[in-house]
Amino acid sequence: MAKAKPANWQKSGMSTNLKLTIGVVVVAVAMVAAVILTTRGSGQAGPEALVRPESHRLSTAADGKVTVVEFLDFECEACGAAYPGVEKLRKEYNGKITYVVRLFPLPGHRNGEPAARAAQAAANQGKFEAMYTKLFDNQKTWGEQRVDQSPVFQKYAAEIGLDMSRFQADFASQAVIDRVAAEVKDGMALDLTGTPTFFVNGKKHDGDYTYESLKKAVDAELAK
Repeated sequence: MAKAKPANWQKSGMSTNLKLTIGVVVVAVAMVAAVILTTRGSGQAGPEALVRPESHRLSTAADGKVTVVEFLDFECEACGAAYPGVEKLRKEYNGKITYVVRLFPLPGHRNGEPAARAAQAAANQGKFEAMYTKLFDNQKTWGEQRVDQSPVFQKYAAEIGLDMSRFQADFASQAVIDRVAAEVKDGMALDLTGTPTFFVNGKKHDGDYTYESLKKAVDAELAK
């Protein structure tokens, strides 16, 4: 588990759009770090901090009996390791569980926050799951890089068929920056210490994040 810690191009030179993108990344990462420093250990989290009406649902169970919530960082290697098991679980329990993804980029990951904004900007066009899949399927390509990977995220946006003008505007928008910061604030209010962190029917999953461990927790809830 990873631990939490307190554009357009031109052939020569740096374009105005790229400079703006880099500036947005720096400001947004600073905002996430500030949220973590000011919110950790508040102990005031209610059930609404776990799942909001606007939270990203990858699947929804008609009976609403079991809800799994994952707080993740797209650049987190542990999240990437958990991803295949999560997808197996989602496929096996399709229609039986509600699966919710919460964005929790860690400040120690250079491109975790921009990746979260790319996912949120895609969500604004109804393509959150498509971007979620792109980011994790290609994590080894863009993750753990010291330079801004926003151009890579723009490439993914084009590949999943997004309106690129809208994507670029949303990606750099204050509304999307604020949305990601709000997700982080919820995570910190729940005393998260790293990613991935899972909750099954509101209870923090204390086991590991393998398919087998999550399946056992889900089955226990379905059996009630």
